[in-house]
Amino acid sequence: MPQYESFIGIDQWTVLFTLVNMIIVFVVLKKFLFKPVTKMIDDRQKEIDTMFQQAGDAKTQAEAMEAEYKQKLATAQQTGEQIVKEAVARGQSREEEILRQATKDAEAMRSKAAADIALEKKKAINDAKNEISGMAVAIAEKVVERQLRGADQDRMISQFIDQLGKQK
Repeated sequence: MPQYESFIGIDQWTVLFTLVNMIIVFVVLKKFLFKPVTKMIDDRQKEIDTMFQQAGDAKTQAEAMEAEYKQKLATAQQTGEQIVKEAVARGQSREEEILRQATKDAEAMRSKAAADIALEKKKAINDAKNEISGMAVAIAEKVVERQLRGADQDRMISQFIDQLGKQK
């Protein structure tokens, strides 16, 4: 069994050599594998943290913009309502002004028409008086059978017109 003893037995040099090899492998792996992988993981974690920070900032900014938008929308709505109210008020004011002007114009036209009617009436009366006075003179000339002098004619016309005016 001694031949198997070397196969199964523990040799101190082999244990030491294996231990040293394992330490060397761990040191080499730590330096060339674990540090770069750890650095890469840390860099990736920083990137992710930065992305989360940027996403949070973007969300905060979006919420602020949304609040600003809502505030501007409310202000615009109030302004629009105010403009509509002012336009309605101006329209009503303009309508009242147009109605006042139309009433004033109609009254002026009525007054002018009444004045025109009165003027036409006076003209018609004067024309009728002139015609009647002309006929009266003609009749008077025939009755008297003579030509009236200017002063007599004027006096007779005035008397006739006065009598016509008193009858009305």
